Formats: sequence, C-alpha cells, structure tokens
Amino acid sequence: MAPYRHFADKEALLAAVAEHGFQQLGARFATATATAADPRAGLAALGVAYVLFARDEPSLFKLMFGPAIEKKSAHPGLDEAGWACFNALRQAVAMAGFVDGETALNDVSLACWSLVHGLSGLIVDGRLVDKGAGPPEAIATRLTRLLVGALTALADVKPPATGSNTKKPAPDSRRRPARVEKSNGDDR
Repeated sequence: MAPYRHFADKEALLAAVAEHGFQQLGARFATATATAADPRAGLAALGVAYVLFARDEPSLFKLMFGPAIEKKSAHPGLDEAGWACFNALRQAVAMAGFVDGETALNDVSLACWSLVHGLSGLIVDGRLVDKGAGPPEAIATRLTRLLVGALTALADVKPPATGSNTKKPAPDSRRRPARVEKSNGDDR
C-alpha cells in the first residue's frame, strides 16, 4: 500500500493526520485571537474556535484526543503540534491578566481547556441535541464569556492584607505574568 511507503505503520499515519489537525486548530486560534477586541475577548474567542473546530471536524477531533494513537508522545511532530496549541491557550490566559505565577497560569489554562474540551465532546457526541441549548457557536460563546466573566471577577477581588497591624496593600492579582515560553512537556 502506498501510505506505508511514507509511514512505518498505521499509528504513524494516524499521528501525522492528528498533527495536521493540531496545526489547523492552531491556525484557528491565531485567527480568533488576532481579531479580538482585547486579550480577555481573545481568550473567549479562542475557546469558541476550539469548539467550532470540533464541530466542523468531529472525526479529526476524536483522533487528536482519543485512544486511536496509543502513545502520542512517541510521535515528536504530533507532540510538538499539541503543545503549540496548549501554549497558545496558556499565552491567551497570561495575556488576559487573570493570574500571577506558573501554577496559577497552568490551573486556569487547564480550567479553560476543560470547559471547551468537555463542551466539544458533548457536541461531537450529540449529547446536546434536543436539550434546548442552541447551536454550538452560541453555546460556546455563552459559556466562554461566562468563564471569562468569572475569572475577571476573581482577578478583581483583592485578598485582605495579612497581619493585624499591617498597612501594606494587598498584592494586585491583575498583574500580567511573565511572557509564556514553550513548555518542555512536563506540565501539560
């Protein structure tokens, strides 16, 4: 067969297809964030782009995240393309200015990813049909705006100063974290 002249086995072929899917997803992320009015709107737009990608490419979405490729990290191109998408999300969270510190950045990024990935799975699997939730784009827009609104409210709440006699102001939780660099793969 012709494909096996280019790929060692079926998994290598599937990994190449999934890698291409992550590249397409990354391109959608770039378009969504580039046209947003501000970084927080960009984060919401990135989430909508994720859900619409899953809706438009359900089989590819399932291949990218499902069990068909047993050890995704064994395919360097696929691993790198997946990390590029996750880092685009991390950068959008960092630019939105919700958090300080690497741990908080990773936690908020994971919360955002969980929301859109779970919603995507529900849509792809047809679990929201006849539930009155509306079209996928409308659902994604509402839920990503809800999450960004909640994160904004949390970022704007300043913790009380510690110590009973301290006059020192509470830290400003809205400061932007340092620039997000490419991950080494240990914190996905």
